[in-house]
Amino acid sequence: MPETQNPIVEMRGIAKRYGGVQALQHVDLDIYLGEIHALVGDNAAGKSTLIKILSGAVAKDEGSIGFEGRPVSIAQPRDAKHLGIETVYQDLALADNLDVPANVFLGREMTRSGLLGFILNNREMETRSRSLLSRLKINIPDIRQRVRSMSGGQRQSIAIARCVCFNARVVILDEPTAALGVEETRKVYALVREMRDQGLAVLLISHNLNHVFENCDRITVLKTGRLVGSRRVEETSQDEILRMIVSGVAEERSARPRPADRASAGAGAA
Repeated sequence: MPETQNPIVEMRGIAKRYGGVQALQHVDLDIYLGEIHALVGDNAAGKSTLIKILSGAVAKDEGSIGFEGRPVSIAQPRDAKHLGIETVYQDLALADNLDVPANVFLGREMTRSGLLGFILNNREMETRSRSLLSRLKINIPDIRQRVRSMSGGQRQSIAIARCVCFNARVVILDEPTAALGVEETRKVYALVREMRDQGLAVLLISHNLNHVFENCDRITVLKTGRLVGSRRVEETSQDEILRMIVSGVAEERSARPRPADRASAGAGAA
């Protein structure tokens, strides 16, 4: 998404310390609607800490967060959810003994009045789950099946769909395909692209640069808690991103180059 649109999320000067370890050192991050934004870097780069701060799971020590142009406080996960920021961690947090509708509405169950008070509205939850899966082009033949018997890709898709169900504007994914095979990875990234095409902002952590360059629009590199730099995918290369990850230094640019001009831009910066 061109920078003529204002970012939905603006993180400025985010810092976090764990005892004597500086996990984040005044990191800035912009997230745009209609984009897939990849966070990359070695282990201990600060990626997980940054998304946990945005999702309300960890409190920042310094810095500010803006949402839709206004300052906000995200002190706990429900603050993030209230803004429309949803997160899928690697453990997925699915209930294996429940079916798809029960997992989609887990913790936010729909109810209706009954003879003895309020009871679960299973029919409405099933109807809405089917509509949601259809909108996101997720194919699960039997949504009444228990989640424990489903494939890794189907389970990941259910966890992502649960975010979208509750009017998410920003979806954070922590290595969504780390434990998946080739075909299931393809399906999950198809779902991620579908969310982008429907106008959501997606922020994901990945260690696979091939996947990042095939599916993402923007890349931000962190190293030992520092922001190295951000690049539009069409304006960089895997070689440049790898150099940024390894060296922790971003190439200086006098202007934003077109893909065909990468070589000349690199020579000019040198």
